[in-house]
Amino acid sequence: MPTLGKNKKARFDYEILDTLEAGLVLTGQEVKSLRTGNIRMAGSYVTFHKNTPQLTNLHIPKYKYASNIADYDPERSRAILLKKKEIAYLRGKSQEKGLTIIPLSVYTKGRKIKMEIGIARGKKQFDKRQTIKKREQDREDRRMFKGGL
Repeated sequence: MPTLGKNKKARFDYEILDTLEAGLVLTGQEVKSLRTGNIRMAGSYVTFHKNTPQLTNLHIPKYKYASNIADYDPERSRAILLKKKEIAYLRGKSQEKGLTIIPLSVYTKGRKIKMEIGIARGKKQFDKRQTIKKREQDREDRRMFKGGL
């Protein structure tokens, strides 16, 4: 399962409550562009349009060797493939106050391209400071164990 892209800021800006695996509906040149590692996930989120989940603000640039497609939009809304129960679950969670659905990573599973999406609650500023403090403390502990032993 090689990872094609990660949303690095997601785990820092949000508290992830639950994760799901979903498929993506992509065009051929988007798949080729993804496989070369071209993806920007910062600021993307999942919305619902007529009971179908759509991924909004996911930036997949045009494949550099593709023919010139004049109407290609790199940030178009892309459909997400889920089971009916998962869609109902996500719709209910998206309507709860303070929760949002964000993509965490894009990876391949066999020949298919999958996405890990997470139900997230935004962190407050003091939570982010605690995360930084804990990370620094862990780094110091590793240095002490490595140098001391």
